[in-house]
Amino acid sequence: MISAKVRLFRVIVPVGDIEAATRFYQALLGDGGRRVARGRHYFDCGGTILACYDPRADGDDVDARPNQENLYFAVENLENAFERARGATGAAAGGRVDDRIETRPWGERSFYMTDPFGNPLCFVDAATVFTGA
Repeated sequence: MISAKVRLFRVIVPVGDIEAATRFYQALLGDGGRRVARGRHYFDCGGTILACYDPRADGDDVDARPNQENLYFAVENLENAFERARGATGAAAGGRVDDRIETRPWGERSFYMTDPFGNPLCFVDAATVFTGA
């Protein structure tokens, strides 16, 4: 059994170019974040750190492989997040945003996207977040 005192504090997002990732996530999240090492840039997402990690820039001899599963972000203004996502994935940045915001069968309003490095992301209206309860 996991103690109630356990909390998730960091999620790694593998990227192939830390400079491009920093620019992309700054535009997407509306936050400058903080460079903590040559190949690591951290963004505080409500107490959980989104850690962009470029293994080559960090001195590791491996290539970045994208996450297979979505990372989910709860936001107060989904329409604003959608517009930021569309701007962040502009022609120069790469990535892809689904065509529209939808209401899912479980009641969440959300949109899905992929960052320029192939990591799948989902933004959800905070008022509609479903946690299974």
